Amino acid sequence: MNTILFRSDSSSTIGTGHIMRDLVLAQQYTNINIIFATQDLDGNINHKIVEAGYTIEVLSSSDIKEFIKLVKKYNANLVVIDHYGIDHKYEKMLKSKTGVKILAFDDTYEKHNCDILLNHNISGNKKRYKGLVPKSCELRCGKKYTLLRDEFIKEKKRKTIFIAIGGADHSNINIKILKVLEKFTDLKVNLVTTTANANLEELKKYIHAKKWVELHINSTKIAKLMKKSDFAIVTPSVTVNEIFYMEIPFLAIKTAENQDDIYKYLVKNSYDVLKHFNKKRLKKVLDDKLN
Repeated sequence: MNTILFRSDSSSTIGTGHIMRDLVLAQQYTNINIIFATQDLDGNINHKIVEAGYTIEVLSSSDIKEFIKLVKKYNANLVVIDHYGIDHKYEKMLKSKTGVKILAFDDTYEKHNCDILLNHNISGNKKRYKGLVPKSCELRCGKKYTLLRDEFIKEKKRKTIFIAIGGADHSNINIKILKVLEKFTDLKVNLVTTTANANLEELKKYIHAKKWVELHINSTKIAKLMKKSDFAIVTPSVTVNEIFYMEIPFLAIKTAENQDDIYKYLVKNSYDVLKHFNKKRLKKVLDDKLN
């Protein structure tokens, strides 16, 4: 089994942030042996590491020789360094003595000798590391890499999208719409259709493993589903009347000639509407509305 060795400390002076974000990063590695190498300093939160189910190797000092022995002991595949007291010289010596791959945390734009640099702050800027890390270093910077504890992820409200492209979906665009939506994060989709949909089995198969999509067939609770929604994708049909009444932001996609009158009304009054399904235009509207 591969081993990742985290090198970090916590104390009344250092604070607790390093260990807390390391624990979030550690959770992203499954079926990996995770070891924390840390000192027993006053005011530390080493108990948090134990509570998370990880092994601790208590260091007697910050001497690199002691840590090198640990790297060799566990034959570590990756060392994660999250410590302001460890610099590029330390990293260079560690790599020369062990050959281990190094991931270094950094949020103050310091020089590093590492394979991966992680600046998980929203302000993280790759360009500012030019000349500070080896050319081969992989830079992971900015909000894409922000480490958040589960409590924040669970509390963030996902946007709920209501989709109703007619009970029969003659144009067969439900799956096409879902393929655009899957590019977005933190979404929940309620898709309504009926047994009159000739493409129903294909639709069921497509969403089978997609937990973010809930399929409602012959539903009698359309109003409740609409009420829960932040945005709707519908046709310029009777459904639009209902969406208007529920005061839900929407995009209407024309799929039949008998929708022409409502379609023209929506265009005239500057509502979001597509004359026919268009992936690029749909994505643009969703970018504006969801972001």
